Amino acid sequence: MNGRDEARYRIAADNRKARFNFEILDTYEAGLVLTGTEVKSLRGGKATIGDSYAEIDHGELYLVNSYIPEYLQANRFNHEPKRPRKLLLQRKQMNRLAIAVEREGMTIVPLKVYFNEKGRAKVEIALARGKKLHDKRETEKARDWKREQGRILRDRG
Repeated sequence: MNGRDEARYRIAADNRKARFNFEILDTYEAGLVLTGTEVKSLRGGKATIGDSYAEIDHGELYLVNSYIPEYLQANRFNHEPKRPRKLLLQRKQMNRLAIAVEREGMTIVPLKVYFNEKGRAKVEIALARGKKLHDKRETEKARDWKREQGRILRDRG
């Protein structure tokens, strides 16, 4: 997404470790089925998706192990913080994901949870392949070199 698109939505949760731990191959935007208290809590911005993943169960896609804290102003009608949440995706895209996960051993990882311009909760999910330790070292080395380049250019004027 470019800079203009990012101004139109508000990020509720971000998975910063995903790009370090996984090689991102393809991204999708999926809708998120939530209860009322989950939406209110998500707008507070305390949700975490760092350890979560998506899985296909009986032809449905679910976000597993995501944490949306209980809404403090709700009473007995509050939600369970770590329940699996259904993701809404087109059948063709879901089939593509299912084939990649089953045949090629890939993982479906959430990158961020956000509210779009209409106020709907969306999840950006990615089809990813886990990185090996040496790949992670290469990523870290490249990041450090970029940072060093910035310092050198800044010091030279």
